[in-house]
Amino acid sequence: MRKPEDAPAQPTSLQRGLRLLRRLADAPVDGLRLSDLAAVAGETEATAHRLAKSLITEGFAEQTRDRRYRLALDFFTLAARAENPGNLRDICRPSLIRLSATLSDTVFLLVRSGFHAVCLDRADGPFPIRSFTGDIGGRILLGLGQGALVILANLRPDEREEVIRFNLPRLMDMAPIDEVWLRTEIERARATGFSATEAGVIAGTTGVAVPIFDSNGHVVAALSIGTPTERLTPERREMVVDLLRKEAVGIGRRVSPFDRALRNPARWLGGVIAPRE
Repeated sequence: MRKPEDAPAQPTSLQRGLRLLRRLADAPVDGLRLSDLAAVAGETEATAHRLAKSLITEGFAEQTRDRRYRLALDFFTLAARAENPGNLRDICRPSLIRLSATLSDTVFLLVRSGFHAVCLDRADGPFPIRSFTGDIGGRILLGLGQGALVILANLRPDEREEVIRFNLPRLMDMAPIDEVWLRTEIERARATGFSATEAGVIAGTTGVAVPIFDSNGHVVAALSIGTPTERLTPERREMVVDLLRKEAVGIGRRVSPFDRALRNPARWLGGVIAPRE
């Protein structure tokens, strides 16, 4: 007969909580109902509810409006620190400086924020230029300007269509464009892998942008340059695109999909909290 001390140890509350956390990590994007969470975790609903409440208290889980459970932002923040100690701005800063010095042009790092693109960082070249986003923290509608357009072009089809439906009326108010023009430029950017489109809003200035993809193939940002129009000849544009792509590939290998700068760039600019909009 097995002695009591030989019986397998019962999992502690911490172990059960961590198991629940793993099940949440495998859950669909919209989360799990309590009954389903309990089933996959091998717990009673009462125990699963108690453990989930503890995770919510610590900020690692959250409950949606339809009473489903899913991972919360604090969990992704913790994962980002473990996977990559630097944020996107820190990772990209050497690339921006290197490109600006090599090309003698202003280089921008843009990330998506809802229906907009936000300038997360820039490295100024010797030529004064005007840009759509302006300084760091400036934003522009997705679809206007090379960087914002190349991000839009590489979104998932359903996301892209949602952005087009929402932004098109606003874009038409800002620039001499229409839906045919926008969709044509999107397809061109997808086919060539870069955007060099001009909307005719900022006279005398042009640019080129390439997307930055994470390890899952999702577009997370764009590298772009702004330069006087006469400097960007077809021959030079080819060289610029090649340099931007090489830097974008190197950046993409180091990007954490949990980076707070990607989840809320308007509020987190390289570690500096921006004012609320």
